[in-house]
Amino acid sequence: MAHIDESSRPRAGRRRSGEYILYFVVIFLLALPFAAVDWVRDVAARGTLNLAGPLARAWAEAERVVPLIFSA
Repeated sequence: MAHIDESSRPRAGRRRSGEYILYFVVIFLLALPFAAVDWVRDVAARGTLNLAGPLARAWAEAERVVPLIFSA
């Protein structure tokens, strides 16, 4: 049986702290109404529903902002 050392194993996803999750949820909830308004404007301007929805937009915004908070 071959030995598998730790360095050859793919890294598992990082475990997020409770504080990180709390910030993520707060920012996600704050971004949601703005993302919804922005989505409605984009749908009206482009005439298609083939766009990222408000939940995806708010999630992306929270994923962008929260690491910036924790890196400071």
